Amino acid sequence: MTTAVHGVVTDAMPKFIQSVSGLKSTSLKSADGGLNLQPLLDAQSGMQAANRSLQRDVNDLDHLPTPRISVVRDAYANARDQLGSVAQSADAVTNTLDILPGFLGAGQARTYAVMAMTTSEARSAGGLIGSVGEMRTENGRIAIDDFRANQEYIPFGAGDPTADESRIFNTWGPLRMSFDIRDLAVFPDTSRSAEAMRAIWGRTPWGAGKTLDGVLMMDPVFLQQLIAINGDVKLSNGQVLTGDNTAEFLLNTVYKDYSPEEQDLYFQEVAMQCISNMFGNMSFEKLSTVGKAMGTMAQQRHFSIYSFDPAMQESLGKGGFTPQTPKSDTNPAVGVYVTQQNPSKMDWYIHRTSTITRTGCNANGSQTYHVEYLLKNTMMSDQVGTLPRYIAGVVDGLQNTGLEKVLIYGPAGGSIAHLSTTGDVSDARQETMNGTSLHASIARLTPGASVRYSFDVTTSTKSMTDLTLDQTPMGWKDPGITTDTGACTIDTKR
Repeated sequence: MTTAVHGVVTDAMPKFIQSVSGLKSTSLKSADGGLNLQPLLDAQSGMQAANRSLQRDVNDLDHLPTPRISVVRDAYANARDQLGSVAQSADAVTNTLDILPGFLGAGQARTYAVMAMTTSEARSAGGLIGSVGEMRTENGRIAIDDFRANQEYIPFGAGDPTADESRIFNTWGPLRMSFDIRDLAVFPDTSRSAEAMRAIWGRTPWGAGKTLDGVLMMDPVFLQQLIAINGDVKLSNGQVLTGDNTAEFLLNTVYKDYSPEEQDLYFQEVAMQCISNMFGNMSFEKLSTVGKAMGTMAQQRHFSIYSFDPAMQESLGKGGFTPQTPKSDTNPAVGVYVTQQNPSKMDWYIHRTSTITRTGCNANGSQTYHVEYLLKNTMMSDQVGTLPRYIAGVVDGLQNTGLEKVLIYGPAGGSIAHLSTTGDVSDARQETMNGTSLHASIARLTPGASVRYSFDVTTSTKSMTDLTLDQTPMGWKDPGITTDTGACTIDTKR
């Protein structure tokens, strides 16, 4: 323990502080009001080296056996918690520095499609796409054109699904995905959503002949985080959105009180202001805050970036900015992705919580866990019959009901066993999506009803971290995950 802490304070942290000091003493605001990219480019290599040392030492500390002597155990817990927080912040800043210059057009102008998702109508990677904006970046400056409603994109066809995607999301109902612009977040891998977006983009009059460099996907929770950083936003109708009320307004209130045309307008107003201000008046402190928010939001799938530049995408993937189904043997995850089968905005009321409990640390290097995953329709009895059909559902007999297609992925190189369910679950099946096996079923949730999935997970023998959960985002930041991993020594040098 003391060796690991000594490494942090005498090697990793001094390197990190040296790199940070250079950034803090340099203006990050360009003369034209954009972001000055040169200091970020100058600091990249030093920050990367410092972060590698820091993450290595903190990872070693994190996976020591839990001490049995109380005074040592308390010291260990304090060191692990405090240095873990430092490491998380350092990693977020380093990852942001790694991707920002290229993303913001260092050396060449770039064009991105900004896909606005509503998680109130869940799709595996996020939610139904309501509108798409065009964002251009060049040497640290951002320009955004008006968002186009999904109705403008629908005439230009579907996003070229694979045979597996067509079978799971279209051939198998009850709701058959069209794969037009509205359904592009139905793919659990956000890289597939980006590829589908580019296919449709190339058929449109405004996209034909214009290179699309990448895709951003974002929901109101991400916009709420940006507002918390940059300050309140005032809509054209006088409504003030803050770092506390933005998500609820855009995911629920707007569907109660405004027409579809106004709904698109207000999301557009918020998104354009938030993105424009995201890197304005930049300081190192704000850069750190934005970087941490981007990392957390990408981890929870409220935000993602995909670049069609292979080198840039490699950095985005390493930094965790392009959420994917579980693909790492060493960093195991279980994936749970849901798609609403009742045309509605009912997913605002469908809350999902989970518990991950370690049940074994195995001699071959694998770990075993038990996972409990609960979906609950939180709609109250006094709300039934009071909501507009746009929220409650347009299909007769399904009003106020969540009908979720649930896909469960095991960890890469690992497995899922003893899967059982309670509640109204039907049509359970074993499926394959683009070469990966998964469990699929339909969960029906009337007001107040719950569905529970229980299963055991075995990780790869190469696993080096605790099991995590990747899931379709909800309408709030807290992912609702409880972990009870207990003590387990993991050989991080294996």
